[in-house]
Amino acid sequence: MRRVIILGSGAGGTMVAANLRKELDESEWEILIIDKDEKHHFQAGYLFIPFGIYSKDDVLKPKKEFIPKGVEFIVDEVTKIDPDLRQVETRLGKYHYDWLVIATGCDIKPDQVEGMLDGWRKEIFDFYTLEGSLLLRKKLKYFDSGKVVVNIAELPFKCPIAPLEFVFMADWFFTVNGVRDRVEIELVTPLDGAFTKPVAAKALGRIAEKKKIKVTTNFDLASVNAKEKTIESYKGDKVGYDLLVAIPPNFGSDPVIESGLGDPMGYVLTDKHTLKAEKVDRIFVIGDATNVPTSKAGSVAHYMSYTVVENMVREIDRHEALPKFDGHATCFLASGFEKAILLDFNYEVEPLPGKFPFPGIGPFTLLDETLSNHWGKMMFRWVYWNLMMKGLDMPLEPQMNIAGKIRKIA
Repeated sequence: MRRVIILGSGAGGTMVAANLRKELDESEWEILIIDKDEKHHFQAGYLFIPFGIYSKDDVLKPKKEFIPKGVEFIVDEVTKIDPDLRQVETRLGKYHYDWLVIATGCDIKPDQVEGMLDGWRKEIFDFYTLEGSLLLRKKLKYFDSGKVVVNIAELPFKCPIAPLEFVFMADWFFTVNGVRDRVEIELVTPLDGAFTKPVAAKALGRIAEKKKIKVTTNFDLASVNAKEKTIESYKGDKVGYDLLVAIPPNFGSDPVIESGLGDPMGYVLTDKHTLKAEKVDRIFVIGDATNVPTSKAGSVAHYMSYTVVENMVREIDRHEALPKFDGHATCFLASGFEKAILLDFNYEVEPLPGKFPFPGIGPFTLLDETLSNHWGKMMFRWVYWNLMMKGLDMPLEPQMNIAGKIRKIA
C-alpha cells in the first residue's frame, strides 16, 4: 500500500484530500491528513467578529465533518519533515510517505516587533486569530472616540485586502453607532499605495478618501511604544493611536524552517506554476505555506488545489508536472453599508474593472462598490462550508479569464 500524507487540514489541505481521494484507487493508496487542531477555522470570517456580524460559532466546525471518506485524520503535531527518507516526524510517531503535500499555513508573530507585546491584547489587538477577533470585539463595542490605527508590519501577510476591508468596515461600524465624527481611522502600510497593484491601489485609495480614511504609505514598522501609544518606522516617523489594530509579521510553520525547506520566514520554496517544492522530490505545496507571489487567501488555495492534484497524479503516472497555476486570486472586500468590492487577478494581470464571472453580465462588478458584490461576500461562508470544503465543483475556472475586464481606468 502506497501513501500520500497531507500536512494540515485547513482550506488547501482539505480540498486536496477530497479531490485526491477521487483520483487514487483506495485499494492501492492510503491518504493521511495530520493536523494538531480538531477544529476547522473559516479564517475569512474572523474580520466580521469585531463588528458583531459573525460569532465564534459561525467560523468554527469540527474538521471531521470535512474529512472525506477513505481519508485518515490524525490529530498530532508535526515536528520535522525528512525528504531524503520520505518521512514525517510528529510528537507521537513517524510516518513514511510516497508523496507529500505541505499545507501548514502561516501565523502571526507579534513578538517579532519590538515593543508590540507590551500592549498586546490591551490597546493592541489583531483580527487574524480567533482569540484576537473576539477580544477586539469587546474593545470596539464601547469605543466611541479616539484614533484607530490599522498597521501592516511587513510583507507578506495573509489576505492583502483584509486591512483595507477592516478600515472600510470600521467606517461603517462607527457611523451606524453614531460616533464616526469622533473617531479617526488611519491605515499605515509599508506599501506605496492602498494595495499591492497600481490600478487597484488607485481605485481603493479613492474609496478610502471618500470615507475620510487616512492612508499613510511607505511606513516600515520598526517598533511599538505601548506606553506612549505610538508606532515608529525605521526612518523615525511616528504615528499615534488610541487603539492599534496590528497585522504583525506572518511566518510559516516551524517544521518547515527546521527541515530546511523554506525561506527565512518559513515559507516553502515552491515553483509558482507547478506548485512542486523546489530542490526536493515528491513534495507539493499549497495555500499560505508557499512562497509564491500571490495572495495568501482561501480562493487562491482553491485554485491551487486543482494544479496540486493534477500534477501529483501525473507524477504518480510517471509524467512531468505541468505549469498550470497562474496565481489566480478572487477576493470580495466588504466595504460597509451593504456594499462590497471584488478583485480578480493573477501573476501577470492586476485587478481590473469589469464584470465577473460572466463577461458583460456579472452578476458581480469588479473593482467597484456594489450591492451584488455584498451578497456575493455574504454568500461566501455558505459556499466555503458546503462546496469548497467538500471538494465540490464551483462555476469558476482555476485559470483567470481576461474576458470582461477593462484594461484602463481613469
